[in-house]
Amino acid sequence: MGLHIYGIRHHGPGSSRSLERALESLKPDCILIEGPPEANGILSFVSSAQMRPPVAILVHNSENPSLAAYYPFAAFSPEWAAMKFGVARGLPVRFMDLPQGHQLLEQEAPPEIQLPELDLSSIPASTEIPIQNDPLGWLARAAGFSDGERYWEYLVESRGDETDVFPAILEAMTALRTEASNAPDFVLEVREARREAFMRQTIRAAQKEGFENIAVVCGAWHSPVLEVSSENIPTAKADAATLKDLPKVKVSATWTPWTHGRLSRSSGYGAGVDSPGWYAHLFEHSQFGASLVTTHWMASIARLLRSEGLDASSASVIEAVRLVDTISSLRGLPMPGLTELSDAARAVFLSDSELPMTLIHDRLIVGETLGSVPPEVPTVPLQRDLEGLQKRLRMQPEASEKTLELDLRKQGDLERSVLLHRLNLLGINWGEIRHSSGSGTFKETWILRWQPEFAVRIIEMGAHGQSVLEAATAYAKELSDKSRALPDLTELLDLVLLAVLPNATSHLLARLEAESALSSDVPVLMAAIPPLARVLRYSDVRQTDSSVVGHVVSGLITRVSVGLPGASLSLSDEAAEHLFKLVLEVNAAISTINIPAHLETWLGTLEVVSGKSGIHGLIAGRAVRLLLEARRLNASDAAKHLGFAASSASDPAQVGVWVEGFLTGSGLVLLHDDTLWGVLEHWLMALTEEHFIAMLPLLRRTFSSFAAPERRSMGEKAKHGETRVVSATDLEVNETRAALVLPLIAKMLGLEMQT
Repeated sequence: MGLHIYGIRHHGPGSSRSLERALESLKPDCILIEGPPEANGILSFVSSAQMRPPVAILVHNSENPSLAAYYPFAAFSPEWAAMKFGVARGLPVRFMDLPQGHQLLEQEAPPEIQLPELDLSSIPASTEIPIQNDPLGWLARAAGFSDGERYWEYLVESRGDETDVFPAILEAMTALRTEASNAPDFVLEVREARREAFMRQTIRAAQKEGFENIAVVCGAWHSPVLEVSSENIPTAKADAATLKDLPKVKVSATWTPWTHGRLSRSSGYGAGVDSPGWYAHLFEHSQFGASLVTTHWMASIARLLRSEGLDASSASVIEAVRLVDTISSLRGLPMPGLTELSDAARAVFLSDSELPMTLIHDRLIVGETLGSVPPEVPTVPLQRDLEGLQKRLRMQPEASEKTLELDLRKQGDLERSVLLHRLNLLGINWGEIRHSSGSGTFKETWILRWQPEFAVRIIEMGAHGQSVLEAATAYAKELSDKSRALPDLTELLDLVLLAVLPNATSHLLARLEAESALSSDVPVLMAAIPPLARVLRYSDVRQTDSSVVGHVVSGLITRVSVGLPGASLSLSDEAAEHLFKLVLEVNAAISTINIPAHLETWLGTLEVVSGKSGIHGLIAGRAVRLLLEARRLNASDAAKHLGFAASSASDPAQVGVWVEGFLTGSGLVLLHDDTLWGVLEHWLMALTEEHFIAMLPLLRRTFSSFAAPERRSMGEKAKHGETRVVSATDLEVNETRAALVLPLIAKMLGLEMQT
């Protein structure tokens, strides 16, 4: 009878087994667990059949959900074992850590309350780390181990479910805390002092209620200071003074799915483990003996390697199991640990390469198991709507990466795409879109991977609406009202139309038209065109009204066409490079739109730019090149422009810039386009020896940007004289022969031929 303190390691399978046996033997009438008291009201969900760890308690600031803390639990977490034990028996189970209402504050925490965590891996081995920052490390070094995790695994995790381990832990931690407090530079952090004071006050409160057999489950470091009847422990009065007048905010708590991968991170109580997948395996099989633990682990490695096309035979599994037993015996271990298993796997399975060890680490040692919570767990309406959509569209969240191919011509796939785009707009980046080959704009490829942290973002976005549609619409309007840069608005419009948000679209278009009317910056106007062109491209697929977008695009093209010649004058090289990229993007966008009036306006502008004096050579050269490709100039006209720009009276540096603008990015095109090759050849043949020598370094700089195989092919082509100067008459097309290949090209592009 009385107070029984069990110092455990967060996420320790050995601690969990031992704690289960200790509680069964103790038969407590109250269980107090290190955790957030705000979550006491949701503890009953632990007994639900639909609650499958890993899961986490999420506590967030009700006014600012981005301020949040997680308390994750795996099936092998001792706290989880204590919760299940108490709830299943109808016992009072309470959390006793310092409430997050005192910690999730808007203002920045004072330095003495929340000190930065030490990155122990970056500290030299010879450095003496304070005991309170690495208590297990001190014990490990004293016992001859390299690190605290391996030592704890040897001391507790590999010893099964021995209940006498808790007095030993208490004794060891008491010695450590005594040693730490005697150090001249020891300072107990204010936050830790408050946490421990609140734990003691919770214990005292339970005692006052009349509970006579109280089980206290806490991190091992805290266990020596929770014996409230001890003379060396602060009194109730002292603890009350420590907790007096603490600021407090309103918080909410809920359960959320978690993953084994996230268990390796620090959480609400600052705990994390390096190998949750291994610990889950150890917890599941250790009760059946060391032999079964080893055999199943090696079999899992073999299955994983075979699934990736690597050799892993049954004979190799047997050999690895025998090697593990030998290593464990030589090291005097009662049971092989992860180090021994990894050494054996490396020797047997990975003799040729270390790369598969990364696969074993990610898939098995860490793992990506995703837990689940009951649907009745309290949460925001937005979460409920999202869960309904996921169920209806058959898109269940998974922790591992999954590739999703969508054909937007199918209604179901279109709805999946819209959902993913809406979530991305909300900052819930469940899916990442990748480039797709195939049916043109009708195909999308997504890489899906659910992250537990999305729970906080969902709660945060829940303030914008009760459904995904409402929240995305309201959030898009909010972003559009805050944006003042025209390119930002056009990028946002692209996202909004992909997400099919009609109300947000009309609101955003009004903002876009107003901002574009006020802007006189030509580069800014040019940057706004490509995103709008993508909008027009997707409009047919997503059945959106593109007429208003087309009106905005028409106005932008007109204003750019008027302003571009003037904007190309007297530019620095840096500004010219920026404008050069914009010219390429606008040209591609207008080609994508494929509206004759827009194309005619743009080509007319390029004609002005190509012939106007004072234009930066990079822009003028590219203008001639684009006109040549559009057949607004023939080969002889392009050669004249090149000859005029590269005349002997011109500055060689400016000539080089012009040629660079004319040729950049044209390696393969130059090889296969006889018109372009002929223009260049004609110009080079007309150069005098002196002028050619002056131009050679500049030409070399331009051609060095081409790939080595391209340069080699160009040399062979020039050496053998495989081309000649091409005139306009050579550009005639044999329409009869061209018609024979058009059906095949249309099929490759996912287009339908019109008869």
